[in-house]
Amino acid sequence: MADRWSTYAFEFNGGLISNLPPLQQGIKAPGSARLLRNFEPSVEGGYQRILGYSKYSQSFIPSYGDPVVHGAGQTGTSLTIANIYITPSQGDTLTISGVTGTYTIAAVTSYSSATYRATVTLSSSLASSPANLAAVTLSLNTGTVDGIATWENKVIAIRNRNAYYSIGAGWTKINVPSYGTVLVNGGAQTGTSLIVDGLTYAPQAGDTFSINGVDLVYTVTTNATVTSGGATLTINPALASSPADNAAITFLTANMDAVGDKCRFAKYRIGTEERIMWVDKSNPPTKWNGTTFTVLNSAPADVVGAEFVVNFKEHMFFGKGDKLYFTAPYTDDDFSAANGSGVISVGNEITSLIVFREQLIIFGQKKIKRLVGNTLSDFNLQPITENVGCIARDTVQEVGSDVMFLGPDGLRLLSATDRIGDFGLAVVSKPIQKEMTELISRSTSFSSVVVKNKSQYRIFGYNSNYTEESSLGVLGTQMLGDQTAVISWAELRGFKVYVADSNYKDKVETIIFCSNTGYVYSLENGNSFDGDNIEASFYTPFVPLTDPNIRKAIYKLTLYTDPQGSINTNVSLKFDFDELGTVQPDLINLSNTGVTSSVYGTGVYGTSLYSEKLKKVFSTQTVGAGFTVSLQFTSVGTSSPFSLDAATLEFASFDRR
Repeated sequence: MADRWSTYAFEFNGGLISNLPPLQQGIKAPGSARLLRNFEPSVEGGYQRILGYSKYSQSFIPSYGDPVVHGAGQTGTSLTIANIYITPSQGDTLTISGVTGTYTIAAVTSYSSATYRATVTLSSSLASSPANLAAVTLSLNTGTVDGIATWENKVIAIRNRNAYYSIGAGWTKINVPSYGTVLVNGGAQTGTSLIVDGLTYAPQAGDTFSINGVDLVYTVTTNATVTSGGATLTINPALASSPADNAAITFLTANMDAVGDKCRFAKYRIGTEERIMWVDKSNPPTKWNGTTFTVLNSAPADVVGAEFVVNFKEHMFFGKGDKLYFTAPYTDDDFSAANGSGVISVGNEITSLIVFREQLIIFGQKKIKRLVGNTLSDFNLQPITENVGCIARDTVQEVGSDVMFLGPDGLRLLSATDRIGDFGLAVVSKPIQKEMTELISRSTSFSSVVVKNKSQYRIFGYNSNYTEESSLGVLGTQMLGDQTAVISWAELRGFKVYVADSNYKDKVETIIFCSNTGYVYSLENGNSFDGDNIEASFYTPFVPLTDPNIRKAIYKLTLYTDPQGSINTNVSLKFDFDELGTVQPDLINLSNTGVTSSVYGTGVYGTSLYSEKLKKVFSTQTVGAGFTVSLQFTSVGTSSPFSLDAATLEFASFDRR
């Protein structure tokens, strides 16, 4: 005979755990999750369905640079385009400023990566002859983006040898040279050389420019040497006509060689001026102050092609191979040893740099070291560990008061201890070792961000062969433990992330990422994946409730939630580890979508109601019996986030097994 009814309460906490046997997890951590996907452990308690993402700008980052017509008077189906930085794609469509119609590229006749010119055959004849320098807009948007950064009120993107910024609308090119007021020096010039003056910096091979009053677009073919502001430029093609003396030179694009790796950024201040610098394993370092774009062509050859850059103790530090190069203090472009610049060998290939608690942490493949001191005279390199390193670039982030990174055995937390100069290096991803192993094995590169207002670290694996739905990610929320930080984990799906960045300014946190669509997405923004449904799942462990050898009949479920809007979720009871042949109850739908109350910021003035209370507690009758039971929650849709805080089951006990 059944005993009287009893109540069992779940408090949902602890996050995803996959390294415990099923019954052990049900006994030791009943509020944890055996599946927690697109739900996040919340610092406010419970598991909250994640926010989504939306396009930062409705315009994609230009794929080709800023192409223009190369020469006036073109007719028919052939078109020569200048200032184009990758080969046009057959089948792509284009429009031309001042010319009616949209044209399809039927064939690519030629392309030169030295002069950045292409000749294409169009599927139909030009409606009229375009002007020289008329803008050409092509429709291709897919393909990876080499780097993005959120800086000040802007987002910066590097793509196909060009740099752009946006404040949420279109994209404006950054890599336009600032060489001074450059003018033709002397009339009657012809051929493939051009004498100019007014230079403050030396034009570089690959730079493109136009000449007032002269047809065609020109490319510098050899690095120039500037003397007293003047130089003779070697150019291609030959001058279409002789320019007038003092004719204005307009530079279109500063050359950036093909990026050798992802671009990585440093945000810093020199004096009162905010600046950003990036490196890409191929080109000289590049800096921008929001107005002036400068390539550090004066940097020594050892700095060209650096992978990492940070600002530390008023120096710019560049990581390349196993060396650290740094500028003179209070500068970002002075590499003179006499002024305090230098180089430090760290004895291991550098995989990341981060400034942490007045020291520069240098991660290598197999070692971690730190640099302390203030200048060349007292910089001191010290070991942290000789046995553990960071195996994946772009996974190092400061989370709270610690530094997270991906080591060979999972995610580790570098944390300072009570002993001066000592560090902890605990592996914190052991509870999700299975998920981390899959993430590492399936990914060809990684990226990571921190969500500061949630004390959260997110790592994304990237593989171009996987869709958004099958791309893997993991998030960890830093919870306050008894004496130290405890990380609660969850899985992420639906995020295909190649590069990512975040910034916190004026109490506003901006988190962005790119994949291979050509668009920048704003994370933690909206209730969908750019219009697509968010699919979220949370499965509790199989809990015995009391004695695992006594059968229990479940009669009632009460669920406690914290909604921000409508809730529409399904829950099912699974008994006895969902073994084959076990009879399972039907799915139960829980919804408060009939409630008319609105959440501030999402309602419509004069229409929405704010005085009604959202339903937070759901009670439902259940059927089913077994020795252990798991609650399985699933949610698919674009509703506002909601938290699952706790649940109670009312049950009666029957016979022993």
